[in-house]
Amino acid sequence: MSTSENSYSEAEALNLLAQLERILDLDPLIDEVGFIHPSQLATLKEEIGNSLSSEDKDHESTSFWIRDHKLGISTQILIPVYKAAKHAFISALRQYKTPGNFSGKSQDDTVAIEVMIHSKALLLLSCDFATAWNSRKLIVSNKQLLPILMDELRLSAVVLSHSPKSEQAWSHRRWVINMISRNCSTLQWIIERESELVEKIAERSKMNYRAWNHRCWLVSFMTREQVLNELKQSRNWSGLHVADNSCFHYHRRLMIWNLEGFCHIQDNNSSGYFVETYQVWKEELDWNESLIKRYVGREALWLHRRFLSLYLIKHIATHLLGVSCQSKPKASVDIDIDSLMDHELCLVHSCSTTIPDANFEDFQAQAIHSAAYMLWLTKQIPEYQGINIQEKLQAGAGDLMRMLKRSCPDRSSLWDYLVGYHSEP
Repeated sequence: MSTSENSYSEAEALNLLAQLERILDLDPLIDEVGFIHPSQLATLKEEIGNSLSSEDKDHESTSFWIRDHKLGISTQILIPVYKAAKHAFISALRQYKTPGNFSGKSQDDTVAIEVMIHSKALLLLSCDFATAWNSRKLIVSNKQLLPILMDELRLSAVVLSHSPKSEQAWSHRRWVINMISRNCSTLQWIIERESELVEKIAERSKMNYRAWNHRCWLVSFMTREQVLNELKQSRNWSGLHVADNSCFHYHRRLMIWNLEGFCHIQDNNSSGYFVETYQVWKEELDWNESLIKRYVGREALWLHRRFLSLYLIKHIATHLLGVSCQSKPKASVDIDIDSLMDHELCLVHSCSTTIPDANFEDFQAQAIHSAAYMLWLTKQIPEYQGINIQEKLQAGAGDLMRMLKRSCPDRSSLWDYLVGYHSEP
């Protein structure tokens, strides 16, 4: 066989496709697929020794490698096998959609199986082939059987193992979960496994917005107990990935869900619910502060704190003062807004004025982010229940100006304008 990927004959490409589909059929538990350069296949063959038959070894040495539910495909055959899979899939789909083309249900099922087989191989090679995903939705929706739906989750997970940012694969998972949610007693277990999958993929694929967006979507299916558990468990991962704003966005989605649940409670348990909600918020603030002090100059941490402080003051504390959610009884939690603001200003002061080395970029970033947080806070909450935040800012304006000009002297005129504007009585 020629080494050029364009020199494969149609018969050779079909034979390779048949090999791939046979492998997928014999091992339905394959959970990872990778594309391997031909030069690496010989090395992999040596590693597996004599554990496989000579026929399987020959296949693996030229095109495929399979072990422990991990499938490797030679990059040399990707184009010819893709073309063969696409042609076979389109042909089967056209036959499936042709009306009056079948004399019985068994023939219809046979063609549907062909569509599923060919689309599976095709999607492993071209993960964003929307027609293939949609054809599977069409066939699965006609059956609506839980084992088939679980197979769809397995397939999309395999696709995500090599294409973790595939929007089509993530969208397909959401469609499947929606189908499962209609009548399934194990939905909560599935949601837990789904959340674990996102975290596993996020570990390998940094800054994966699509994965975290999917995890945020899962929150609507969670119970309150699951939400609180997710919030606590995800802190470990987030604490090790402080530059990834997506994981903090997930935290915010969890906390908003919890807060919305409180605002919809109409019975006498709302007081206890409020105390717990406030405690969760306070724990998140304390955790965020510890990260800010530990990891200097990380903007994602300061953005998360904006959300926490604003919601705490404008929503939770507002309820305590009877401004909103007036139908709920006031909880026995003492939220001193004045002390809270003093604490925030103290944190900002310690982060913005204590700069061991002004030439170190992280300390410069910490100073700028903390100052931006202070200015943002005064703009969002200029006066609250008689507490003039502007006066508190004006008291520390001198230190703030010295810090800003020291860290970024080229923006002195901008700092003069911003601090002067926000310090006006």
